[in-house]
Amino acid sequence: RRLPALRRRCDIAGKRLSGTGLAAEGRVLRAVLYVYHSRLLRHRPYLALQQVEQCLKRLWKMNLVGCIETLAELIPKKNTSQAHAECLVPSQPMLETVALKVLGSCKLILRLLDCCCKAFLLSVQHLCSEEFILMNTVASGLLSRLWFVIQYRCVLQSLMSLYGTLSTSLHLVSETQQMPYIKGFTFPSDISDFLGVNVSSEVKKQKARMLTTKKPTHWLKKLFPTVPETASEVGKKRNVATCVSAVKNCSIPQPADIGEPVL
Repeated sequence: RRLPALRRRCDIAGKRLSGTGLAAEGRVLRAVLYVYHSRLLRHRPYLALQQVEQCLKRLWKMNLVGCIETLAELIPKKNTSQAHAECLVPSQPMLETVALKVLGSCKLILRLLDCCCKAFLLSVQHLCSEEFILMNTVASGLLSRLWFVIQYRCVLQSLMSLYGTLSTSLHLVSETQQMPYIKGFTFPSDISDFLGVNVSSEVKKQKARMLTTKKPTHWLKKLFPTVPETASEVGKKRNVATCVSAVKNCSIPQPADIGEPVL
């Protein structure tokens, strides 16, 4: 009875981990680090970006998606209706390996979210000081997207749900046939105890810090001045009509010499 639920959890976690969002943001992050490597070696937001990239690199090197897909392939697709029917189930070493990788990936994703939050705050802080405006603007947008991609696609929540089903299946398989593979480590029954923090409250704190931080709008207003609020709609329409008629009536000028000023 546990096998269909385990297979369903594996499919959900695999799809959310292998989505295009995480991979795309990872490629953009590597490109940004490559471009600014020689100029910002000791810049604090750049060093924080390196920590984010290191967490992403470790997450991909775990090959968690491949392990989850292998586990899903070992689970039979057809459900047996008989109560005492025999079927092949994943072995205890396979379940222990995937469970251990899921525990490590959840810990790593928590660290990734924390690094994204800290790097975002540093980028906005230096952006308010008008330091490396282009790089910090790109970094702040990239980090906020990466943080919200993980939260919006519920990557961490799907892995925690997968571990709950894995833990139950591992307990049942180990009772049937003892084949311990990972020794010296006790798998926790509740993943929240292993993580040591309340995931929902921690994420809410990070979100509040990112949304309530000071926005660097004063230099943006200098670059893009806003339209005065006192202008009426009639005036706007009249200006638009004047501009359109001027464009229609204007003639194409002759190409001027490069050395002569063009008005």
